[in-house]
Amino acid sequence: MNPYSVRTLWISDLHLGNKDCKAGFLLDFLNKHDAETIILVGDIVDFYSMKSSHHWPESHSQVLSLLMQRAHNGTRLIYIPGNHDAVIRQYLKFNFGHVEVRASHIHETLTGKKIIAVHGDEFDSAVCHKRLTAIAGDVGYDLLLFLNRWWSRARQRMGFPYWSLASYIKSKVASANVAIQRFENAAIQYARRKGAHAIVCGHIHHPDMKVLGDELYLNDGDWIENCTALLEQHDGTIQLIRWTERCELLAESYAFASLQPDAVSEKKDEAA
Repeated sequence: MNPYSVRTLWISDLHLGNKDCKAGFLLDFLNKHDAETIILVGDIVDFYSMKSSHHWPESHSQVLSLLMQRAHNGTRLIYIPGNHDAVIRQYLKFNFGHVEVRASHIHETLTGKKIIAVHGDEFDSAVCHKRLTAIAGDVGYDLLLFLNRWWSRARQRMGFPYWSLASYIKSKVASANVAIQRFENAAIQYARRKGAHAIVCGHIHHPDMKVLGDELYLNDGDWIENCTALLEQHDGTIQLIRWTERCELLAESYAFASLQPDAVSEKKDEAA
């Protein structure tokens, strides 16, 4: 089967090197999607986890190999380091075998709208760091991932599809929701200062797509809990999808010409 073609693809928070990385779903997604431009929005390799454990299965190498192969075959590949792969930031503006390393990147959509991409750890101080760590990396989050790992294995043995227990629990924590709202507001303010029509972030592992004021907030989620990505189709519309055993459209597709949503129902992607 030929890969499903899109104009632009944003993914982040792969956390390669972490035992909770859903590399199997990620490889299936990448093999079934081809893009003119792929923008990696941080935390691609989890150097934090690799300090304390030596977890690097073959599937994680296959992800990197596939991305490099796409770059050598003509796909524009842009890498914006995050806080878990911050060591890469010392190589900003370098070109590593067709991989462009940037602190941020402004992408122009088919309709001429500007989308700025940053990882999102830039907004930690504005959000209130103590609340953000409750959803992005402390002991409590590690416990959530542990529970999520065993929950997923149990569901798989029973023949049920993947479902994120960690995301469900976080959605019920009031302080986590406050932190997410503060993060979104900080991101939108940043986009306004940069003169962008939209912003793409990762970092908080909470995929979303919404208009806030006059700008579009986009979070491409992660491949630890949610297995999500943002796509720009060849007609200029933006989609947020989840890719596990099936593909789900998580929000209305946005036509960037007017920043107004085009109502669509949840459906399977053509590549599923």
